[in-house]
Amino acid sequence: MKTFDNKINLNLDSTSEVSLKGFIAPIEHMNPNFHEEWDALANFRVSEPEKGYPVSVFRAFLPNQPVSVGDSWQIDDQGARALLSQLQPNPNLDMHINAGDSSGLWACLRAYNDEFADIVFRIHATLALEDGWFTPSQFAGHLFIDRIKKSVASFQMRVPEGTLFDVNWKKNKDDPNYFYTTGGGVCPKIELLAEMPDVTQETEFTTSITREKAERILIQRFYKSQQISWVPFEEASEISQAQQKPIHAISVDGPLADEAC
Repeated sequence: MKTFDNKINLNLDSTSEVSLKGFIAPIEHMNPNFHEEWDALANFRVSEPEKGYPVSVFRAFLPNQPVSVGDSWQIDDQGARALLSQLQPNPNLDMHINAGDSSGLWACLRAYNDEFADIVFRIHATLALEDGWFTPSQFAGHLFIDRIKKSVASFQMRVPEGTLFDVNWKKNKDDPNYFYTTGGGVCPKIELLAEMPDVTQETEFTTSITREKAERILIQRFYKSQQISWVPFEEASEISQAQQKPIHAISVDGPLADEAC
C-alpha cells in the first residue's frame, strides 16, 4: 500500500460567514407505512432551510496536528452537532441504539495541493422526532479548504443517495407499558450544502487518494467487521482446502456496515 510521509497543517482563520442550505425531502416509501400514520414523520422537514455559520464551526472537522493524505482523525462533536441541528434540533451523536463500535465522527485527508485541501468525513447520528427517532445509514460529505485564504471553499453533508433509514416510534405512548415499533425504508434527500462556486471539479491535486479509498479508511474506523478480508464462498473453499483449515460461515440478514440496519 502506498504511504504518504509529507504532513501538512490545515487551518481556517477567515472571518467570513458560511451559509448552508438544508434539504429534507418527503419520505415516499417505507415499510410499514409510518410516514402516513405518524405525524412527526409525515411532516419530517428541514428545521432551518438556510443558516449562516462562523468559520469556527468548521474547525471541528480539522485535525489538531499536521497530517498526511490518508490520515484520519476524530471530528469535534460540538461543531458537528451545530450543523446537524439545522436539519433537526437535538441530534443524538451517541446514537439511540448503538451496537457497540459504530458511533463516532471521523474525517480523512483525501487530497491536497498548494492551494486546496479536500477532507472527507463520515458521521453517525440519530435525529430526534416527537415520540421517536430517525436513524439514517450515515451522514457523509467533504470540506474543501482554501489553504491560502484559510477559508471554506466548499462544504457538503448528506445522507448518501439510495441508502437506508430506520425509525423507532413510541406508537402506544399512552400505554404505561409502551414500546417502540420499528420500520424502515430508503432515505429521501437529506443534505446541507454551501452554495458557492464549485472549484472541486477543476482542481488537480499533487497528492491524493481516491474517494473510495478514503471512504474505506473511514468505514474501518466504525466497524471491526470491515477489517476482515471477506472473500466469496468459492474462494474461501479453495483456501480452506489449500490450508487445511475449516470455514467459519456467518449468515447475516442485512448489511454489516449500515446504521439503519
